[in-house]
Amino acid sequence: MNDSFAIPVLPFQRFRRLRRTPALRRLVRETRLDPSTFILPLFVTHGFDVREEIGAMPGVYHLSVDRLPYAVEEAVGAGVTSVLLFGLPETKDAGASEAFAPEGIVQQAVRRIKADFPDVVIITDVCLCAYTDHGHCGLLTATGTIDNDMTLPVLARVALSHAEAGADIVAPSDMMDGRIAAIRATLDDRGFAETPIMAYSAKFASAFYGPFREAAHSAPSHGDRRSHQMDPANGREALREIAADIMEGADMVMVKPAMPYLDVLAQARAAFDLPITAYQVSGEYAMLKHAAASGLLDERRAMLEALTSIARAGADSIITYAAVDAARWLAEEWGGALRALPAPATVAD
Repeated sequence: MNDSFAIPVLPFQRFRRLRRTPALRRLVRETRLDPSTFILPLFVTHGFDVREEIGAMPGVYHLSVDRLPYAVEEAVGAGVTSVLLFGLPETKDAGASEAFAPEGIVQQAVRRIKADFPDVVIITDVCLCAYTDHGHCGLLTATGTIDNDMTLPVLARVALSHAEAGADIVAPSDMMDGRIAAIRATLDDRGFAETPIMAYSAKFASAFYGPFREAAHSAPSHGDRRSHQMDPANGREALREIAADIMEGADMVMVKPAMPYLDVLAQARAAFDLPITAYQVSGEYAMLKHAAASGLLDERRAMLEALTSIARAGADSIITYAAVDAARWLAEEWGGALRALPAPATVAD
């Protein structure tokens, strides 16, 4: 009996040919991360010289307005040129009045960043949950349910106040029906027709937001947000939400969270030809950070792999708390590659 095995007669493809070396892998890489497509979230609070780490999110801080320039300078130095602002108000009330106040915390932050870094893209989160004394994303009726239509003018007023302060993009995250149309009409009517809207279009009622609630002090005092945020089981509905926001005037749309909804992101990329953002939310970030701290994962490799998967699924830009670290890691990879090349030979005259 012959124990030898025959080699296939027909040609077979050798995929490994283009995987042999780091340089070959870089040459044929289909998805490339670029720090200029990262968006860094920042949490701004009242006070002076405040830089307090958020317990649930290692490496993420509450910052007072005077400390913002340092964080933005660090981001820009790493190649990250877009930020997303969340505000922690000094007071909360049923009408979310600080959300649209001229001297509200986000409005102050926008003016400070724009004065020091005029070329940085400033995106502002437009929602009421952090500003209401009940922690919900909209105004409440007498029975304690969200009044969708009464909330729309307030959201539009918030977006307008951000644009007046100098925001480059307003990003409504409340998930009220019709809010994009209301914001677009108000901005256009008040002289801000050029201000884009980044719509949190497919924002799911996710368990992965837990650490953010600590960061933004925005947990609801009763109930939850499943009456307006999307059911995690519904992918087709997400496409309808996105289509509706585009029809109402959204310039960019978002899928949130990112990794648990890569299928939705990929479907959105195939269906819609406009910029799509994905949000690697607090829970995704915290899981990777804590797993790395426990020695279960290589933080650098895991984080870059996660971000690559989001870009591969179709995101044009990615909101991530790891923006600065990821940008530095990418720079180190390319720097290391260049240092590994042999020095050019000296040509004699």
